[in-house]
Order: sequence, then C-alpha cells, then structure tokens
Amino acid sequence: MRHPEFACTPAQTVGPFFSLGLQFTGDSELVRADVPCAVELHGTIYDGAGAVVPDALVEIWQPDSEGRVPRTVGSLRRERSTFTGWGRAATDADGRYRFTTMAPGPVCPGRAPYFAVTVFARGLLRGLFTRAYLPGADVGGDPLLSAVDPGRRGTLLCSADHGSDRARYRFDVHLQGPNESVFLTYEDHRR
Repeated sequence: MRHPEFACTPAQTVGPFFSLGLQFTGDSELVRADVPCAVELHGTIYDGAGAVVPDALVEIWQPDSEGRVPRTVGSLRRERSTFTGWGRAATDADGRYRFTTMAPGPVCPGRAPYFAVTVFARGLLRGLFTRAYLPGADVGGDPLLSAVDPGRRGTLLCSADHGSDRARYRFDVHLQGPNESVFLTYEDHRR
C-alpha cells in the first residue's frame, strides 16, 4: 500500500491565551496613579518584521525607589497600599503595554537602577528576559551595561517622555530583526 505524500506545513503554536486566567484587577498598577512618586513605564512590543505584537504579556520586577527588593507576599492580591515590586500587563491591539509604578532605585551602590522585564508571546516556548534601565544610566558603573556592545546598548535604555505631570519612561522591545533587543540568559534557574 502506497501512502500519499503530504505537503510540509509550518509549525503551529496554540495560543497565547493570556486573557484566560492570567490577567487580574490592578495587574499593571504597582502603585496608584495618584501617589506622588508614581511614574509610567510604557512601550510597544514588535516582532522581527517590525509589526506590533497585539497578544503579548509583559511582566516587570523591580526594587522600590530606595533600592530595596520587596519581600511582600500577595502580589496577585493587590490591596492597593503595599508595593510588591511585581506587575503584569497585556499588550493592546496596537502592541502597547503600560505600568503605573515607581522609579526603581539601585540595588547596590554605584549600579544603575532598572526594571527587570520578561516578555511572553506566541511562538515563544519560554519568556524572554531583558532590562529597562532608566535614562542617563551610568554605563561604567553597571557590569551588565558595560559588557554589552555599545551599538546594542540602547535596546536596554528607557527614553524619557515629556509633556506629562509625572515621569514617563518608554521602553520598546523588538523580539527579532535588525533592532532586536538584548535578551539575557539565566543559568541554574537563578534570576
């Protein structure tokens, strides 16, 4: 018996289904917008062809403005008064995400403050890790920034948006292509 030949098809991924169970009230609001120290971190996620990714999920982890890493439990149960240092935002139809948070402080003296960022999207088996350093980061004082090729270092730096009553930082992520963001690899499951 002879079997018919089938044409090869591209690999398919299922999902993402981030809207089912991963979003929760206050997920992107690490601090209330009316808190005096509130800042906005926002940006757009792009694929390798430069098209926006409307179905990605972005998570951030960060210290508070003094550089202290929160040790509070209950990140998913925002009671609106405790800063937990963690948040999650889905991208909209235009690939945009937004967080209301506070500017992170340096966790070690002389190090540049940053947001730790993870991006989940269709076709990714694991999240992609990167950092969003505040504008004006001291490149020489930070071991990671100083180790990155100067031509690619800009993909780790936020830009300041002006014209608002509070500080706004823009951080775009390019998953592939000529403007690909610098992504980090963690070994031994240490983050």
